[in-house]
Amino acid sequence: MPMVRIHMMGSFWIEADGRTYDNLVSRSRRGVSLLQYLILERGRTVTSQRLIRELWEGRRSESPENALKTMVSRIRTLLNGVTEGLGACLVSEQGGYCWKTDENVTVDALDILDIFEQLRRAEGVAQQAQLVRRLQDVYKRDLYQTGDINNGVATVNYFHREYIEAVLSYVEALKKNEEYNEICDVCRKALLIDDLDEQLHIELMQAMANLNRASEAMSEYRKVVKAQRAAFDAEISDGLKDCYNVLAEAGKHLKFNLDVIRNELSEQDSGRKGPFFCDYRAFKEIYNIQMRNLERLGSTMFLGVIMLGEPGGSLNPVSRESGMAGLQEILRNNLRKGDIVTRFSDSIYAMLLPTVNYETGAMVIDRIQSLFMKEFPKGNIAFHARISPLGGSH
Repeated sequence: MPMVRIHMMGSFWIEADGRTYDNLVSRSRRGVSLLQYLILERGRTVTSQRLIRELWEGRRSESPENALKTMVSRIRTLLNGVTEGLGACLVSEQGGYCWKTDENVTVDALDILDIFEQLRRAEGVAQQAQLVRRLQDVYKRDLYQTGDINNGVATVNYFHREYIEAVLSYVEALKKNEEYNEICDVCRKALLIDDLDEQLHIELMQAMANLNRASEAMSEYRKVVKAQRAAFDAEISDGLKDCYNVLAEAGKHLKFNLDVIRNELSEQDSGRKGPFFCDYRAFKEIYNIQMRNLERLGSTMFLGVIMLGEPGGSLNPVSRESGMAGLQEILRNNLRKGDIVTRFSDSIYAMLLPTVNYETGAMVIDRIQSLFMKEFPKGNIAFHARISPLGGSH
C-alpha cells in the first residue's frame, strides 16, 4: 500500500499516491461518519449496538443491523477505490467493528491527539514550543462532522477546547520569558480557529502593548468589541475592560526597553541565508543611506550590475525571464547575507556589495558568470557584468 493521509480537520478527504480523493462524503455521508467514529476510537472495537445508537437513534430504520453491515461494505469499497487494501483497515470483530491503521496510513486527527498527550508530558518551553508549532501546522480548522453522529458535537468541542488550552498554556510560558513577538504569532494563528475567543484576543493585545504597539492593540480592541457585540449582543466583559485600561496606560508610556525594541525590529526569519532582495524603491533608499555613511566614514563598497542580452537588443521575453529567474537563484545561493540585490529593469540586476575590495568583487562576479554559463550553456543569452567602487578611495 502506498502512503495514505486521511484528513479529518475542516473537511474529510484522503491523499494517496499523489492523488486527492474528496468525494467520499457525497458518495456515503453516513459511511464517512462511521469511519471517523471508528478511527477516533484508536483500535478499540465498537459494538454494533453502540454504532447503531450513534447513527440511527431517533431515526427510522426497519433493520439497523443490516443497514450497518451494508454501510460497512460500501465504505470498504470506497476506500479500496482510493487504494487497494485500504478497506481492510476497517475490521469486523465479534459483535462489532474497529479501525486498525496500517503503518503506511496516517490521520491528521490522530496526530493531533498524540500532540495533546505529548504536551501534557512536555518538559521545558523549548519542547512545548516545538509541539505547539506542530499542532498549529496540523490543526487548520476544527474537526469535521457530517452531523450523523449523535455525540459528534462533543468530540468537536473536545478537540477545540484542548487546542485553545494548549495555546494559552504556551502563551503563559512565553510571557515569563517576555517572548512577545512569538505570543503575537501564536495567538493570531489560534484566532483563525476561534476568532471569538476572548482570552486569545487579550493575550494578543497585551503582547502588542509590551512591544510598544499600543495603537495597533487599541485598533484590535475596537475590532474585538465590535465582533463580540455583533455575535453575542452583550456588554463588554470585565476582562476586556481591564485590558482596555492596560492598553490606555501603555499608550501613555512607551516601554524604554532595548531588548523589546531590538526584537521587534529584527527579522522574523533569523535563519535566512543569502543576500537581501528588495524592490527598486527600497534599493534606492538603502543606496543613499550607504552613500552618506561612506562619505562620513571614508570607507568603500561596490556597485555590481549584471545585464542579460545585448545592450539595446531585443531578447526573447521567454528566454529573458528564464535567464533572469536562473540568475536570481544563482545570486541567492552565492552572494552573502549582507549583500543587497534589486531587479533594476527587465534584464538587469543591480547589487550593493559591502566590505569587499575590487579584486574580491570581481571574483564574485566571475563566479556568478561561470555558474550562469553552466546553467545556460548554449550561449543564446549574453551575459554582461560590471563592478564599480562607491565612495572613499580604491
